[in-house]
Formats: sequence, structure tokens, C-alpha cells
Amino acid sequence: MDIQQLIDQYHKSVDEFSRGNPQPVKLLYSHRDDVFLANPFGFIAIGWTRVSDALGFASSKFKDGEVKNFQLIAKYLSDELAIIFEVEKWRAKVGGREEVSSFDLRVTTTFRKEGSDWKLIHRHEDPIASINADGPLRGEL
Repeated sequence: MDIQQLIDQYHKSVDEFSRGNPQPVKLLYSHRDDVFLANPFGFIAIGWTRVSDALGFASSKFKDGEVKNFQLIAKYLSDELAIIFEVEKWRAKVGGREEVSSFDLRVTTTFRKEGSDWKLIHRHEDPIASINADGPLRGEL
């Protein structure tokens, strides 16, 4: 699988996550002890067991969702690592609410080559209120 196919599969799995299904994301993750996850629903999880638990907990907070858009801001590719920095545009029922909320997440995702497969090893997300495409998001510090 090439890196664009991997990213496309990852995007589909995040969309499933927005409906409360963590399994597609879990299948993409490495099961090694050095993986990690930082999301808005709790502490940083390090190691596959904790990451798996955190993914299950976070996905349980979403219902009837969809990720409408993935805006690529930057990416880094090498033979061993792929890192993408994106803004994800979500719509979902969050935390047991009955109304659908729209929100954006700023997300950094890292994939690593493990044998002949690419595996997800890191995801860090946080909510943002706006995007300034003319400023630091484009690397203009």
C-alpha cells in the first residue's frame, strides 16, 4: 500500500470513529509499546493497551457523526516515517447530547513502516476555533 492509500484508509477509519466505532482506527495502529495518543478526552496514552482503551473511551463519546473534510496543512515523508498535519472538520453528537455539533480538530498523525506495512504510531488532536492559513500554520514563524 502506498502512502496515499494509507492516508485514504486512515481518513475512512476516522470517519467511522465519529460514529462511535473505534475498530478501523485500532486496526491501523501498531500494537507496540511505544505508540501514543493524545486526545481531548483524557490523559496521554502510551503503549498499545492504554491507547486501545483510550480509543474505545473516546469513540464512545460520539454518535451519528461524520468527518466532512480533511484539510492537509503539511506532511513529511521518508522511507520509514510519514507525518501529516491536518484540520479535520467534524459533525457529531458528542457526550450523550441529542443535537449535532460541528467542530474542527487540529491533528498531527505519524505512521511508521513496520516490515512491509505502514502502522499508525501517534495521533495528537486538539479542538481549534479558527484557521489562519496565512500565518504560522503554513510554517511562517
